[in-house]
Parts: sequence; C-alpha cells; structure tokens
Amino acid sequence: MDVLIVGAGIAGSAAAYWLRRAGHRTTLVEHAPELRRGGYLIDFWGAGFEVAERMGIVPELIRRGVSIQRADQVDARGRRFASIDPKGFVRGSEDRYVSIARGDLAATLFGALAQELPGEPTELLLGETVRAITEDGDRVRVELTGGLHRDVDLVVGADGVHSRVRELVFGPEEDFATALGIAVAAYELAEDAAGAVAASVPVATMYAEAGLQASRVTRPGGPTMVLLTFRHQGPLPAARDEQEAFLAQRLAGAGWEVPALLEALPSAPALYLDAASQIRMPSWSRGRVALVGDAAACVSLLAGQGSALALVEAYVLAAELDRCGDHRDAFAAYRQRLDRLLRGKQAAATGLGLVFAPRDRWQVVLRAALLWAVGLPFVDRFAYRSLRDAVELPAPAGG
Repeated sequence: MDVLIVGAGIAGSAAAYWLRRAGHRTTLVEHAPELRRGGYLIDFWGAGFEVAERMGIVPELIRRGVSIQRADQVDARGRRFASIDPKGFVRGSEDRYVSIARGDLAATLFGALAQELPGEPTELLLGETVRAITEDGDRVRVELTGGLHRDVDLVVGADGVHSRVRELVFGPEEDFATALGIAVAAYELAEDAAGAVAASVPVATMYAEAGLQASRVTRPGGPTMVLLTFRHQGPLPAARDEQEAFLAQRLAGAGWEVPALLEALPSAPALYLDAASQIRMPSWSRGRVALVGDAAACVSLLAGQGSALALVEAYVLAAELDRCGDHRDAFAAYRQRLDRLLRGKQAAATGLGLVFAPRDRWQVVLRAALLWAVGLPFVDRFAYRSLRDAVELPAPAGG
C-alpha cells in the first residue's frame, strides 16, 4: 500500500519505520522546514521502551540520553528539602529506562528509517502540510500547501495535538481538546547562561510556589534544560518576542532562580510554549484516515510517557494493518487494543496539577510532603507497580 504520514516526529517516524518494514511505500510530510531537535527532557520507559528494543535503537537512545542522578526539591532560597532517585520509579524495570530530549528521540527514530528495510526509501517532504484530504473509494487524494498532491491508499495523521489532519477529517480541535488549566514553557540555555552552579553529574532541580513549578536540568559540559509549568487559562501568543514578553509579565515576582532563567531566555535558540491539554475522541479513524500519537489521544505532559505512548500507537497500528489486511478491521483492532491504556493515562493526569502547578500555598505544602515521601524506598517501589503499562504488544509488522 501507499501510505502518507503527516508529521515527521516521534509517532510519524515510528509509523513510517514499521509500515516500511511490512513492505508498504511511505511518504512523510512535515510542516517544519527541518527536522526538529532538542525539546524538553522526557523519561522514556515502559511499553515504548519495548518497542524501541524491537527496533534495535536502544543503544543509540542510551548514547544520546541523560542519566539523571537525582531530582532535588528546593525552596525559594535554593535549600534542598527532598531528593528523589528518578530510577526509583522504574526500579524493577531491568534498566529499561532513559531520560532523553524529545527531539533526540525523534531524530533517532527518523535515523532508523535509513536502515535496510523492505521496499523504497521513505519520501520526506519538508516545509509542507496538508491543505485538503478527499477520499474516493479505495484511494485518498491529499493536497499539500506547496501545490503538490499525492494519491494514496491510507493517510496517517501523526501531526500532534494541533493536528491539521484531525481538523480536516474529524472536525475542529475544540471538539476534542480538554484544557488542563496549565501552560508549559521549555527551552535550553548555554551551560552558564542562567548563572546556575555547574554540576558534576546530571541533576534536576525543582522549585514550586502557588501557581508555578520551575525545573532545570544541569549537565556537565552541556546546556541547561528549563521547564516552567504554571496555571493559565486562555490563548497564548505565537510570536517568539510576544512569548518572551508574556512569560516575563506572567511570572514576574516568582522566587528561586526564575528571574535569572527568564532573563537568559532571549539567548535560547528555541522556545516551546503551549497549553497542557488532552485529546479525547470517540474514534481514531474515519474511512481511510487514522490518527496516532498526540493527534489521536494526547495524554499531556502531566501524564508523562506521551512520547513512549506515541511509539506504541504507531507500532500497534502498523502491526494490526499487517495482521488484518483490511484497513477497517485493522483500525478497529488498533483502537480496541490501546483504548483502555490511554484512557487510564489521561485519567491519571487530571490529578497531577498539584505537582506541576499547585493552586495555592496549601497545595505547595502537600506537594512537598508527597515528594518527600516518594523518596522513601518502599514508596517508589509501590509507585512503579502502579505505573506499569498494562498492554500486550502484538507481533511486529513484517514478522
């Protein structure tokens, strides 16, 4: 089959890999002029790690990844009051865990497409997105913004929470998006740009006050990764200068290192600013079009594992197409296999605003107590058991 995949990020590159492995012809369409790099640090484990093992990319993920030795909780003066071993949450996972920048995971997945796979190489169209999708019997015509068009058998929308494919085929974003009342800002700074003390080992430092959590990950000889999560309702600016001005105004008066982190923001090569939201849909497919990753069922940053789950969704979609043959049966089986897992992740996320942006000083105190308790060995083992991915992966596409 000819399959056009919109979005060359984590879900799109993984879908292209597994579909090519099954012998299908694939085209990747990416709105950005180049493949994205960097992004905030994610914890990658669970069923997504198992998919990565089946792709043979784990050694590269480990090479690119960051082994954070501890996550320190500090007060406004920078005094540590709790410390967590991040690996404590996945203790018992047999070291199938890595912290990695989201863009580095995407780059590794795209690099896997250069491996020896069946059929023709994946066609990559950069600086393009979808203008129209028209289904006509057993084919789909896709018109792109640059004037190109493709006639294909299937379309896969892997273009994120603000999916253009979803908008064209299923309806406007507001029909499916659930805002969580929290905004997210992420960027990288040169090693000493924010005046942070140099670290001998990779360390995450987190500070919270009413309405805000500020985190930075400091790595020896590498950039400092900054993540700000704060209470916010309503639209966010799109232009970079307006985003910087918005953050400076919105977070004015915040404690700890936040003023220095914001002062250094103009030197950051890229800034990610968006609302934390979830996508909940009655169906992930319509006709010959299917959605994967955040386009289908975004769990949000608050849930974690969004990148790993995107990898799982792409894998299962390709596997079911390979097993079922008929796309209608495959799309139904894909949803049936993953629906419970993703709904559970979304439900869990709705209660985690306390951690990422406590509403008031009482929630700040409760958050501090919870994070202190998580550092206890028997508690982190219990947390891991409760976070396991309850899903059975099918045999891979292509055997």
